Amino acid sequence: MNLPRNSCFMKILLAGFFILASISLYYLPVFNLPTAAAPHVLKMNKSVKASNASSVKLYAVALKPYLRQHLYNEQVCFLIDMKIAPGNNRFFVYDFKKEAIVDKGLVTHGSGSQTPTDTLLFSNVANSNATSIGRYKIGNEYSGKFGMAFKLYGLDKTNSNAFNRYVVLHSHSCVPMQEVYPSTICTSLGCPTVAPSFLLQLKKYIRQSDKPVLLWIYY
Repeated sequence: MNLPRNSCFMKILLAGFFILASISLYYLPVFNLPTAAAPHVLKMNKSVKASNASSVKLYAVALKPYLRQHLYNEQVCFLIDMKIAPGNNRFFVYDFKKEAIVDKGLVTHGSGSQTPTDTLLFSNVANSNATSIGRYKIGNEYSGKFGMAFKLYGLDKTNSNAFNRYVVLHSHSCVPMQEVYPSTICTSLGCPTVAPSFLLQLKKYIRQSDKPVLLWIYY
């Protein structure tokens, strides 16, 4: 049976419309998909074996304007230099009045920061188990899975997820009190973990302060 000419035209027009609609839906952009932040991969300098007091002082002095501006403790700060081999002291307490390091100890980096090569990987991504570089506000003391611990609040883009990742300052018996280089020490799930006796020393500085103490993990 022959259809009227205008009926054929309508069928062709409808078919063209459906084809165009299908193409448009195929190429329609997708919004609000969760994306993971890219990890920061930095080369570990194998030549840095132990601490350099002058280098630590430079970082402390650079931090001082930030402490004043944001009402942090201006007497002491905590600094962790991730360029230093893990078997050597790389957690430092710097006293601005004495202009010197007044305490130091070993500290872990995250297991997710380990790579098969001579690199350290720093990440702000949840479940990465990696260390996040950046400045941290040291919060309240509490009793957690590993006993006494202090909450940490990431202040930079590189560590903004620290609180939600449960990255805290705590101790573990696997971390020695004395340096063990060239041997290494245990790793954590991203937390800066120290020896139990060293955490007690850090606690004194935190408790004596009427303002929050700032911790800076840098590379």
